[in-house]
Amino acid sequence: MCRMDEHRWLSAFACLAALVIAPVAALGQTGTQAPASSPQSPLTTSAPPAPTSPEELGDSLMAHQRYQAAIAAYKNAPPNSADALNKMGIAYQMMFNLVDASHCYQASLKLDPKNARVLNNLGTVYDAMRQYSNAERMYHRALKIEPDSALILKNLGTNQLTQHKYKKGWEAYKTALAIDPKIFEDTGGPRVDNPASASDRGAMNYYMARSCVRAGMKDQAIEYLRKALNEGFTNPKKIIADSEFAGLRGNPAFEQLLTAQSIHTQSQSAQ
Repeated sequence: MCRMDEHRWLSAFACLAALVIAPVAALGQTGTQAPASSPQSPLTTSAPPAPTSPEELGDSLMAHQRYQAAIAAYKNAPPNSADALNKMGIAYQMMFNLVDASHCYQASLKLDPKNARVLNNLGTVYDAMRQYSNAERMYHRALKIEPDSALILKNLGTNQLTQHKYKKGWEAYKTALAIDPKIFEDTGGPRVDNPASASDRGAMNYYMARSCVRAGMKDQAIEYLRKALNEGFTNPKKIIADSEFAGLRGNPAFEQLLTAQSIHTQSQSAQ
């Protein structure tokens, strides 16, 4: 992975989770193990089918995070394969090579201009490059094709919050949440949360907390509020005054968070 300054690294890393990635084959899995009740039965395995095309080979390499080798395989795919170009762009983006990723996505779109996945992916690259207006334009184009995509709506909301368009970003988040109540849940991979300054991160975490409260995800909401507080976007008084968080009142973790933050703030003021 190439070295980048902290801001660009965080920008690129944050956008990886926003990619709409076509499923790739998960190779290397063993077959079903014999039941424990039959210890005499031998362990059986079934070898995965060997890749039969450059694109399938690229998918296999992507599944093993061998991105440079995957790119070499995708380059051997037919030149008119929009899907292979999109996957090549994803591989470049996984290595934080945003310029080549952008070129691949643009080439893919020339072959398939109405592919919402590629438009979204190009939007994430523009976000990582801090070309926020270009990114927003890509998300809007993608939503014209797939208006019910919770992920693209969430990406649009994050983009708008980064531009301090808080009302529009909040509306995009709410729409995404209505489509998929789990859109803000942690899936174990990187999440969109850090494309710009601490103030922008604080805003995004604050509005994510609001969305989580609406979905009944109180633990996640409190964690996002903790981040928003730590990044200086809000304070306990503003949180208490926000009716969106009324459902958290009385929650021990919520009350403890506000108390601890109030003590910390008072301590800083006294210094």
